[in-house]
Amino acid sequence: MPKRKKTLPGVTRRQLLTFSAASLAIGGTAKAATLTGTPGWQPFAHNPTATYENTGWQFFTDSEVATLEAMVERLLPADEFSVSGKDAGCVVFIDRQMKSFYGNFDRLYMQGPFLVGTPEQGDQSPLVPTQRYRLGLASLEKYCQQTHQKAFNQLTTDQQDQILTGLDKGDITLADIDAQLFMTQVLNNTMEGFFADPMYGGNRDMASWKMIGFPGARYDYRDMIEQHNQDLHLTPVSIRGSEQWNTKG
Repeated sequence: MPKRKKTLPGVTRRQLLTFSAASLAIGGTAKAATLTGTPGWQPFAHNPTATYENTGWQFFTDSEVATLEAMVERLLPADEFSVSGKDAGCVVFIDRQMKSFYGNFDRLYMQGPFLVGTPEQGDQSPLVPTQRYRLGLASLEKYCQQTHQKAFNQLTTDQQDQILTGLDKGDITLADIDAQLFMTQVLNNTMEGFFADPMYGGNRDMASWKMIGFPGARYDYRDMIEQHNQDLHLTPVSIRGSEQWNTKG
């Protein structure tokens, strides 16, 4: 996949092309063009965040949500330091990601052949995230019904932990998807949702940022750069400001 050329910070692609054209136009009489002033720029002008007509679930069904929330509850259980993955909105984050370009790997090269690769070659599956979740959640429920006669979210926490461990180690076989592939997908997205900017649906009330002392997406830290190993007592700030951008599904 060809790499995209990066533009200068604060310079739009259209402005860059305009500047380049101007440079070529005067190329016969001058070696360089001088830019003055600061090109206009607005946050998210060329990559706006997704908006939704409703605040409900965008991709997952209610039964899928019940299973996935139970999974993230065990992957990131609540403790004295933070809320659980469920209460932090990790499933909301994943649900919104499934409706974005990530859900279908729209920005990745996904043409065959698909061969079994080495661990160093990374993910070689032809399945995109939406397929992995749809197949994985259904296969997990089928496994739970066959082995325990209950849905995953109805099992005890010990039973749930045993199943998640089995998926992670490859000791459990799922009907329609590789168990480790599915488990890796859920685990990675859960961690992303827990630590991502709240504007993407997870990290509700900036719980993880407060837990680790991360001050968020602040514009400038120059006044504090020499304050080593000190608690700066800064309230976390989202990319979109201090507002809360995530809502429950």
